Amino acid sequence: MSRDQSIATAVAYADNGRFLADLARRVAIATESQKPERRPECYRYLRDIDADLARLGFAGEIVDNPDPVGGPLLIACRHEGDDLPTLLVYGHGDVVAGMEGQWANGRDPWKVSVEGERIYGRGTADNKGQHTIVMLALEAVLATRGKLGFNTVALIETSEETGSAGLREVCQTHRAKLTADWLIASDGPRLKMERPTLDGGTRGVVDFDLVCDLRPGAHHSGNWGGLIANPAVVLANAISCLISGTGRINVRGIVPAKVPESVRMALSRITPEAEEDGPQLDEWWGEPGLSQSERVFGWTALEVLAMSAGNPAQPVNAIPPRASARMQIRYTVDTDPACFVPAIRAYLDAHGFSNVSVAPGAKEADWGATRLDPEHPLMRWAAASVERTMGIAPTILPNAGGSLPNDCFADILGIPTVWAPHSYSGCSQHAPDEHLLQSLVAEGLAIMAGLFWDLGTEGRPARR
Repeated sequence: MSRDQSIATAVAYADNGRFLADLARRVAIATESQKPERRPECYRYLRDIDADLARLGFAGEIVDNPDPVGGPLLIACRHEGDDLPTLLVYGHGDVVAGMEGQWANGRDPWKVSVEGERIYGRGTADNKGQHTIVMLALEAVLATRGKLGFNTVALIETSEETGSAGLREVCQTHRAKLTADWLIASDGPRLKMERPTLDGGTRGVVDFDLVCDLRPGAHHSGNWGGLIANPAVVLANAISCLISGTGRINVRGIVPAKVPESVRMALSRITPEAEEDGPQLDEWWGEPGLSQSERVFGWTALEVLAMSAGNPAQPVNAIPPRASARMQIRYTVDTDPACFVPAIRAYLDAHGFSNVSVAPGAKEADWGATRLDPEHPLMRWAAASVERTMGIAPTILPNAGGSLPNDCFADILGIPTVWAPHSYSGCSQHAPDEHLLQSLVAEGLAIMAGLFWDLGTEGRPARR
């Protein structure tokens, strides 16, 4: 009975076909949460997970979502002792659209295929493959030690890809079951493929629409050009009013006053780099005076996700009556999202754009910002565990640049959170040819088995 044996057992699952078998069974269930007709598949997926967890001593319950937009959730508990601490693990079983017919080499998104280092299939990286790693690591510790040494609650939802509708209500209603001392979960990519990453939280996300709607219909550009305002031009100028041509956000009511010193120190050790298949970084873009790591992990980003005016597919000689843009703000815990829309409205009015409306996006699509201080005992403990397993110190991010429903755990349940991602930025998640790397699967199994082994010892972090 040893830590090394537990890790070896977990890593063996990557070589002996066990991981691929479990993953293939799960990928085959087409849990596309954007399609209401796939709701039965979400229930089927949770029943499959529930059966697997039952073999590990978990007692599960599939919970209907209180929000009609959302899919079902699974809450499964393994109780080893009233005097033991409790770990919460999370995953999501839903995926984005399969995009059949768009994958290279005739790949089927609902069938796992292995080509060299890559394991292809919808959900392999986001998130079926990652919570499969977590489940197998728990199994490896149980197989070695005969117990975990802590209580465990597994929460699997099926609405993450559509904004985690209903998850907040479920966390509030089932607080007694979900309350834990720590959350350790896996989602998202590593910062750099060759080094493990630990995220303490995430940036929040708020979507909103800018709309310039000037008249009922379009008018011939030859007869009316120069006489009537063009809403597309007005909208473009309104956007350039909010953010400069070099990416500096002009509306200062949505940016932090500063980057906290502990965060700045942690980010000073990090240099973002472009992946081989990714875009090159634009050093001239973003907030002046900040490092690139501070811009993406410690600051606000204001983005244009889509713009529309007229008919781009078939332009005609007419001034369009309306123009719109879907905007997005990624923000840290240092700002208040309740102030965003009022600040943007006031800024546009002050600069002569009262004819551009600001419409908040759907509330259920907003995930709040969270952050765990890099010096928090849970983060320092997790980093030491990962370094002991891998022989290399992990990259520590106070919060990831992307977003997850981590505010449900950090704010509603009040749990310190650490995320250990096992994918990489070139994994094509949300696109055709999504894949995991076999090397990161093996490393992920080792990392999680080491964390769960250490969590069952006297050296674990203090309880909440």
